[in-house]
Amino acid sequence: MAGAEVFTPANPTCKIMTFRPTLEEFKNFNQYLVYMESQGAHRAGLAKVIPPKGWKPRRTYDDIDDLMIDAPIQQMVAGQSGLFTQYNIQKKPLSVQEFRRLANSDMYCTPRYLNYEDLERKYWKNLTFVSPIYGHFSFSFTYVYFSHGFIQTYP
Repeated sequence: MAGAEVFTPANPTCKIMTFRPTLEEFKNFNQYLVYMESQGAHRAGLAKVIPPKGWKPRRTYDDIDDLMIDAPIQQMVAGQSGLFTQYNIQKKPLSVQEFRRLANSDMYCTPRYLNYEDLERKYWKNLTFVSPIYGHFSFSFTYVYFSHGFIQTYP
């Protein structure tokens, strides 16, 4: 069609993108996330962010227990014979302390494993039986991600 605009989505190949924000951009990380998504980073499901020079992580995370995770997501997986569907169910808000207790419970803690291949095999084998719960929140320069008993911080 003559004169028609052709829409090309950002990051059409869904490659994992790498970002190097300035210190000023890093101070407002939520705004930087908007920029990353405008570049198509969300299409791959994750992105690599390299903190700028001069950035320092928090010294301690002892003061985060009362922070709220507003919308934890429980990932339900159903299916068989190699065909699976994933449903994300929003759960009620939890404090970091409640989430940590849940993540370290017998149901969600990291199982014993011989090596990373064994751990990955157990993860995929049990995914339809134990639904992982994910949560995040942002404050200051810190983004915290919880999953299966792991607490990873990205200040």
